[in-house]
Amino acid sequence: MSAESSNLSNIEHCTVIKYVVKKGKTPKEIFKDMVSVLQESAPSYTMVKKWARLFQQGRESCEDDPRPGRPVTVVTEENVRKIVKLVLADRRIKLWQIAEELQISKERVGEIIHEHMNMRKISARWVPKMLTPFDKQRRLQTSKDFLELDGDNIDEICDQIVTVDET
Repeated sequence: MSAESSNLSNIEHCTVIKYVVKKGKTPKEIFKDMVSVLQESAPSYTMVKKWARLFQQGRESCEDDPRPGRPVTVVTEENVRKIVKLVLADRRIKLWQIAEELQISKERVGEIIHEHMNMRKISARWVPKMLTPFDKQRRLQTSKDFLELDGDNIDEICDQIVTVDET
């Protein structure tokens, strides 16, 4: 078996363990066999022991049990739309202000802004991480319009452009 084809997911590892446990092998035998076939991608002995014990006790599912805690339910289309509206209205808005207004946690607000809106904060402003093709085209067209506007006075106009905060 090639190294690439021996990379199994956790559920596949679990399924193999379940099958071999039903054949009556011990966790040590299962682990030794899996290491000989899967090498570095084999699960740890502790995991083999844990799953073997669970299957010996009658467990049938290879899926992980649900974990305690609240599911993430505030990342909804409605909240994403509200946050987009707030951020686009004021690019300097802070996470805590959005969280307070929408009554959700700062962590979820940050997740929505970073993951769903694909923005990050630079110099106290929320900006897109990457320019879209539309943004790039608009920037190019604006630059061309500016160059046509100034004509032959390019040096004089460039001296008047403020590119950074010069206070």
